[in-house]
Amino acid sequence: MKLGSGGSSVVVPRNFRLLEELECGEKGIGDGTVSYGMDDGDGIYMRSWTGTIIGPHNIVHEGRIYQLKLFCDKDYPEKPPSVRFHSRINMTCVNHETGVREYTMEGILTQLKKEMAAPHNRKLVQPPEGTYF
Repeated sequence: MKLGSGGSSVVVPRNFRLLEELECGEKGIGDGTVSYGMDDGDGIYMRSWTGTIIGPHNIVHEGRIYQLKLFCDKDYPEKPPSVRFHSRINMTCVNHETGVREYTMEGILTQLKKEMAAPHNRKLVQPPEGTYF
């Protein structure tokens, strides 16, 4: 992960990023319906994680608790973690036999579009049109 603006950037070591995420996961995310933490005994590599999602209200997932396994390989955060549902779930982006979260370009872009419409993002001031990283 790189931080910085302009021509300079600082590479944040993988374990520092994971320690920061561990701290955030322990505090809870948003309304408390999503949480995550390290699996016990994983040691200094911080690769194996467990996540929990409590299903959103007013849909078929309401009140259900889903457990997931996340694996952050050595190239995380440049590459996303592998994600596998431990709890059985029926979703088009999850393999029905293995529980593996399938990453497709369409799926990632669709999820990002949904995230743009989320309450915490919908009113954020945006950079000028036509600017790029």
